[in-house]
Amino acid sequence: MLNLNQLIMKFFRTLATLFMACVAALMSTTANADEPYPGNYAKAPRFKALIYYSTDAELAHVQFAEQAIAFFKDLNVGDGFILDTTTSLAGYPYDRLKDYDVMIVINASPWAPKEREAFEKYMENGGGWVGFHAAGYHDANTKWEWFEQFLGAGTFLCNNWPPQPALLQVDMTNHPVTKNLPVEFVAAKCEWYMWNRPANSRENVDVLLSLSPKNYPIGIKDIVSFGEFPIVWTNRDYRMIYLNIGHGDEEFKSPTQNLLLINALRWIVSRSPKGNPFK
Repeated sequence: MLNLNQLIMKFFRTLATLFMACVAALMSTTANADEPYPGNYAKAPRFKALIYYSTDAELAHVQFAEQAIAFFKDLNVGDGFILDTTTSLAGYPYDRLKDYDVMIVINASPWAPKEREAFEKYMENGGGWVGFHAAGYHDANTKWEWFEQFLGAGTFLCNNWPPQPALLQVDMTNHPVTKNLPVEFVAAKCEWYMWNRPANSRENVDVLLSLSPKNYPIGIKDIVSFGEFPIVWTNRDYRMIYLNIGHGDEEFKSPTQNLLLINALRWIVSRSPKGNPFK
């Protein structure tokens, strides 16, 4: 049985223990407040993107467009950015286009003179472009000299057929788009375009990935047997990246290829004249 003095001493010891615990917790909280926090949660949409595509196209290119739109919408879960879509640029003069940090151009390019003029002005004034496969298709019938120098790859030369997977090699391993990719990987099934003046022949163009020569000869019906075969590149004179990916409904089955697409989008957006929204 504890006497009164013992009870008083026990009370004060307990009180002192609780006080020291509170002080330790407060010091720990203060110390943690000085440490950098790894999360960077958006308080508002980080950027504004416009998806441009066509439904009046080859079936495989429409299939890719449908799945690409779903892919980019999945990236916007939680409203990380504003994402608009359109099948026509007729309602997008330069004064409207300039509000977008990036255009994601899936399977088409503008043909109407006013649309081309607006797009040229957008890109010449710091606009961003992530273009896929048919969005870069350019031949003698296109009659758009500016686009040829913008794309940096001449005109269409040939392709394999039917679409098939292919081994890609990373040509620039230290680039933000490729730094977390394996040096080689098998890309999803695609129809691979070759150009008459390959992108790696241009001084202002950086080729990030190419079709590995280990693929040659590639194709069953239409066979490509040799040649320089860039797949992903960027023209340093513009804020752009072209990915020769985008044929059919199997393009999003490769996690590595999906990572490549996300890297490409982030890199283009990060270099917006408005500032890097990811910092």
